[in-house]
Amino acid sequence: MDKTVIIMNPAAKGEKALRQREAIESFAEGTEIRLTACAGDAREIAAAAVAEGCTTIVAAGGDGTINEVVNGMAGSQARLGILPAGTMNVLATELGLPVKELPKCWEIIRKSNVRELDLPKANDRYFVQLAGVGLDAQVVQETDPEIRKNWGPLSYIFSIAQIAARTPPKLYIESPGAPTRTGSFVLIGNGKYYGGPFHAFADARVDDGRFDVLVFKGLGYLDIIRYGQTLLFGKLSDLPDIDYFQTDRLEVHSPEQVPVEVDGEVIIEAPVTFRLSRHKLRVIVP
Repeated sequence: MDKTVIIMNPAAKGEKALRQREAIESFAEGTEIRLTACAGDAREIAAAAVAEGCTTIVAAGGDGTINEVVNGMAGSQARLGILPAGTMNVLATELGLPVKELPKCWEIIRKSNVRELDLPKANDRYFVQLAGVGLDAQVVQETDPEIRKNWGPLSYIFSIAQIAARTPPKLYIESPGAPTRTGSFVLIGNGKYYGGPFHAFADARVDDGRFDVLVFKGLGYLDIIRYGQTLLFGKLSDLPDIDYFQTDRLEVHSPEQVPVEVDGEVIIEAPVTFRLSRHKLRVIVP
């Protein structure tokens, strides 16, 4: 018997969260909704739902909520459903879900068409879409969460400008069968998209058993402007000072303190090892 639970992150609080919950209750009538109260709750709620025998666990929120839910249900046969109601909904975009059209997403969940995605891991933390070491993680770390919630990707500009004025760290990137690479920051993708609708990883697929890795050499003002323009209008892998490669495992370390983020949340500092388990996450898709 199918048992479904919705895990909702009422991050907006107040009126917006209330309206969102009421909307979900109206089209998901009779389905239990469990609310998170603080960071880490979604992971614990998802783990409890698996233990109770839930077969479909729906994450109602953004990529951060999905990340926590996946960390709670990893290793089980439960299906992940997505109601993309967050500030950032990159995985939903990657999978072709109608972002912000929650009733349509619910109809997709009810049809239960499952796709088996690869499940990446950074040390002991699972993630689903993206990881970053260096600049990307520093920006997440130094941008006020309230400003980020209200302004989305635009909120990062001031932090980027501050970080660009500093001496960049030196990162060492190691992967099987390849010489050690060096760079100023690294992005690791399990899909094409970065930061919303931007195609950062030209050849990526969420189920091909490989990470797509971008190693950036520069970190000055002009470098970042050039990278940003290329992200918007071209292919990052075409730039001569970016290494683009695919692998199922890599390690990143540095003599300095360098943060690591996964799915938009800073979790640790380097050194970090990235591994991939193929077809280990069952996700409901169109």
